[in-house]
Amino acid sequence: MNKLVIFGVGLIGGSVALALKKAGFVAHIVGVGRSEASLQEALSLGVIDSFSDALEANIHAACSDADLILIAAPVAQTASILQSIKPHLNCNTIITDAGSTKSDVLACAREVLGEQFNQFVGGHPIAGAEKSGVSAAKADLFVGKNVVLTPALNNNNAPETNIHALASVAQLWQACGAKVSEMSAEKHDSIFAAVSHLPHLLAFALVDDIAARPNAEQLFSFAASGFRDFTRIAGSHPEMWRDISLANKTALLSEISAFQTELSIVKKLLENDDAQGLQALFERASVARNNWANNNKPA
Repeated sequence: MNKLVIFGVGLIGGSVALALKKAGFVAHIVGVGRSEASLQEALSLGVIDSFSDALEANIHAACSDADLILIAAPVAQTASILQSIKPHLNCNTIITDAGSTKSDVLACAREVLGEQFNQFVGGHPIAGAEKSGVSAAKADLFVGKNVVLTPALNNNNAPETNIHALASVAQLWQACGAKVSEMSAEKHDSIFAAVSHLPHLLAFALVDDIAARPNAEQLFSFAASGFRDFTRIAGSHPEMWRDISLANKTALLSEISAFQTELSIVKKLLENDDAQGLQALFERASVARNNWANNNKPA
């Protein structure tokens, strides 16, 4: 690949750039973003080869001859980024994203890109950290990690995404060391509402609750490894998780309701001093969690 353009050179975008440089997959990487200071930092760290701000006047130079454009910015920025790049796309330019929600992103891409929608490939790397920004980027962030691609289907359930575009995006992630799979956008959003978006929301909510109490300082001073492990992800990027929560609102509300039902069961067991019931629930959860951990050990 000759030229890759990355909108949003933070943890994800920066890690993609470093991984592809290490693999010798791309000749030139252009970073585009809202903060010149952040882009200058990415350049000085050797993450990108050049950069451009997001002003319309500079988008043409950044995107006109790009082989692939990766949108790694918060999902709420997807529409404005697609609108800014559309006039500068050619029939061979591939566009993909790294957002944590997919139904909204595909709907947005279909509306904005029109006839060029078949050049867009929805993607979601299942990797990250509680720290954000290009300084947290790592070349090995995606090694052994899952990346889900969500090719679009038309109303007749026939493939709508260009086969070459899909293969090219898969090759990009494989060059980063990732394991690539495909599923529908709807299935993706349902799954990740349960196993990613809800846990983040719960972690944010718990820390916010503790921080708002009159004795918050005392509570935090006695918090130890259990609190640290459970709330680690509450240190994640607030803007990004705001956008994810709102974008996947329907599925997330369903998961909140399911969790409230489970919490009501636990509350009833406590109220009834039901030791046997509590232990049975804890044992089911412990076995399920340990089986998952044993089957998903880091490489």
